Amino acid sequence: MNLVVDIGNTLVKVFFFEGRKMSFSQQIESAQKMKLFSILNRDHNIEKTIISSVIELNNGFYDKLRSYSGQVVILDEYTKLPITNKYETKNTLGKDRIAAAVGAHTIFPETNVIAIDSGTALTIDFISEKGEYLGGNISPGLSMRFKALNDNTSKLPLLSKNDEFPLLGKNTNEAIVAGVQNGIIFEIDNYISEFKSKYSDLKVILTGGDSFFFAHKLKNRIFAEPFLTAIGLNRILEYNVEQI
Repeated sequence: MNLVVDIGNTLVKVFFFEGRKMSFSQQIESAQKMKLFSILNRDHNIEKTIISSVIELNNGFYDKLRSYSGQVVILDEYTKLPITNKYETKNTLGKDRIAAAVGAHTIFPETNVIAIDSGTALTIDFISEKGEYLGGNISPGLSMRFKALNDNTSKLPLLSKNDEFPLLGKNTNEAIVAGVQNGIIFEIDNYISEFKSKYSDLKVILTGGDSFFFAHKLKNRIFAEPFLTAIGLNRILEYNVEQI
């Protein structure tokens, strides 16, 4: 069994895979990350582990993790990947972005594919049919856009996403919701259209916390996969074990 641990600023996401099939997932608050080991104390036969963390972990944490698993891969810019990373500043590339790119290539191998992550930030990353990660773009995500309007103006209220919104707002609240949400929808749809004009076989995968909110609001056909990062991390783990 493979263990995938994805530690973010607010959540620790824990996944078990049997080969490439996910069999278990759970989330823990990052402030209580040691609870991870109570999950591992259950009857799990862990053969190998990959961990991706945006926060610094001490050696004691890694040593304890190794006591549950024979092989542990710690994802960093030097980790071997099953795709070719063409990004110029690999040390600044988010681990979630490269993992999502690998996940997209795993789902659609030998195909041009873009991975769109609609979370805190909106990221759009491209992987070629040759398995080359060629880069991507970053812009503010849904919640960040609402917050920016409230933080940087004196009168605009702080709002949140709403399934009901017009094309054109007829009051300030409607104008904010329509502006923010239509802005992201148009942004995503236009990116997809631009890529499709260059790559007719293009596949599109949407992931992230707001992925299901946007999935049915886009004009273009997409494939929603909430566990894209975990799929990518599991593939990176398998690839590194294959290289031994």
